[in-house]
Amino acid sequence: MPAFLNIAFFALLSGGEKGGLLDVNPGLIIWTVVTFIILLFILKKMAWKPILGSLNERENFIKDSLEKAEKAQQEALKLLEENKTNLAKAEEESQKIIAQGRDYAEKLKSQIIEESKIQGKKMVEAASSEIERKNREAFERLKDQIADIAVNAAEKIIRESLDKEKQKSIVDKFIDQLPKN
Repeated sequence: MPAFLNIAFFALLSGGEKGGLLDVNPGLIIWTVVTFIILLFILKKMAWKPILGSLNERENFIKDSLEKAEKAQQEALKLLEENKTNLAKAEEESQKIIAQGRDYAEKLKSQIIEESKIQGKKMVEAASSEIERKNREAFERLKDQIADIAVNAAEKIIRESLDKEKQKSIVDKFIDQLPKN
């Protein structure tokens, strides 16, 4: 507004011809200034408050939106960090579970192998015992058969000189003295 008054004052002082384009009419200038001031007053009372209110409302809306966006971004970052942490924990837990499964499988394998060895040893021992028993039985039967054969042979050779029981005891003693194989 001061620039406008400077121009008006300059135009008033410069003077000039009547009716020219640059002709200054002081009454016109005053009425123009008064009209301009009234228009400014009316605009201030009527239009500026709604316009400024609307601009303030818009500014507040934008601030709120920016704050909400910033909060949402912070929450998203926080959730992202939580998800990363949870993912790392889940990965660690799954590695533990896998390691425990491997350990359990290894222990189970060792246990099964050990039990198999023990069972195999028991079976071998049982078979060895059975073979030993069968060998003793066979040896006893063989010894009895040999004794019977020897007694029968000796009986035929010496028919009446020795009795049967005496001959059998002699043959048994002889067989007992044989090495046991």
